[in-house]
Amino acid sequence: MPSSFRSLNLFGSGPHRFTVGRRGQLLVPDLFLSGSGSGSTPQGLIELDVLVTGRLVASSEAALRTLESAIAAQLTDPLQVGTLIDLHARSFANMSFIIFEQAAPTERNRQFSLPYLARFRAL
Repeated sequence: MPSSFRSLNLFGSGPHRFTVGRRGQLLVPDLFLSGSGSGSTPQGLIELDVLVTGRLVASSEAALRTLESAIAAQLTDPLQVGTLIDLHARSFANMSFIIFEQAAPTERNRQFSLPYLARFRAL
C-alpha cells in the first residue's frame, strides 16, 4: 500500500520514511505562570507531529519540479485537515501539512532527485 495524505500519493516517487514525534504533556515552569519558580504546571498533551523524510525521484528536471509542485500545492492557508497513511497502512487522522523543505541540493545524475523533509501536525 502506498503512503498518502488526503488520498494523494505525494511521496511515492522515491524512498521515504515516517517518524512519529514526541508525545506527552506540555509542562510550563511555574516561574513563567505565577512567578513562584517552584514546580511545573501541565498544559495538556503536546500536538502530534509526523515527519516524512525521503527523496523525490524523476527522470527529468521538469518531472522533478512537477512532483515538488504537487506537494507544495498541499501547503494551504487555511490549513486543510486529512488522513496521513504510512507505508505500512498506519493511519494518522486529523493531520495538517505544515512544512516542506529541501534537505540537500538536487542531484542530477541518470535520475534527478530531491531529498526532503515534510512535517504534519495534529492541531
